[in-house]
Amino acid sequence: MGDLTGLVLSALFGAIFFYILYGVVRAAVRDGILQADERRRQHAAEQRERLGG
Repeated sequence: MGDLTGLVLSALFGAIFFYILYGVVRAAVRDGILQADERRRQHAAEQRERLGG
């Protein structure tokens, strides 16, 4: 019975770890996409300015 409890606890801690890791990766990807969009917007504004529009 003790082996089963250890196995269940290991699975539980593993699930919690991967859930937290999923949240961190998801937030990092979201922030990266937002930064890329902002850079594209700035680049487009610079292009319009350079072309006199």
